[in-house]
Amino acid sequence: MVKNLGAQNSIFNQYISEIRDSVIQQDSLRFRYNMERMGAIFAYEISQQLEYEIKEVTTPLGVAEVPVLKAFPVLATILRAGLPLHRGMLNLFDKSENAFVSAYRKHSKDGHFNIQVEYVSGPDLTNRVVILSDPMLATGASLALSYKALIVKGKPLHTHIVTLIASTQGIDHLKRNLPADDVTLWVGAIDDELTAQAYIVPGLGDAGDLAYGNKI
Repeated sequence: MVKNLGAQNSIFNQYISEIRDSVIQQDSLRFRYNMERMGAIFAYEISQQLEYEIKEVTTPLGVAEVPVLKAFPVLATILRAGLPLHRGMLNLFDKSENAFVSAYRKHSKDGHFNIQVEYVSGPDLTNRVVILSDPMLATGASLALSYKALIVKGKPLHTHIVTLIASTQGIDHLKRNLPADDVTLWVGAIDDELTAQAYIVPGLGDAGDLAYGNKI
């Protein structure tokens, strides 16, 4: 299932427009903050899909019955670009445990690349709801491999994958390689084109570089 938040009119699209804008992108603080705000919006939307139970809360004047989460999801992200998005979700799911995946493109001299997963850290995911975030879904290879690396730590009850900008090719790759019944994909916008170097067009560029500076 694919849920596209950008397909409906909301303040969310204001933030999408700003992270795409090549002038506004020059302010890395604002770029990170916009990612963080969108992470919070995604978290709110996903929260409506989770299970709740009634809790009695004692107020100064009586007892109120309030529906609260049965369990907080595990928040997972791909280093480094996913950190601001992850932080936005953690601001809402403030009692969540966290998981991190180190995955990157290893380029060869002929211009091709392979996805390398070097490091995975996180709790037991067995029967847990997991939210895995990465700002860009280009080919889909890094997200698919990161998902498979995470589930070595236990099979989740359900996984929500969150990405800001997705390509149609990346979405198709996830549909072919991830279990349809166990995964929901949340996107902010869908673009049709990938370059030969697997960058999304119009996309926004390299989210990690824009958030934290160029890497060598």
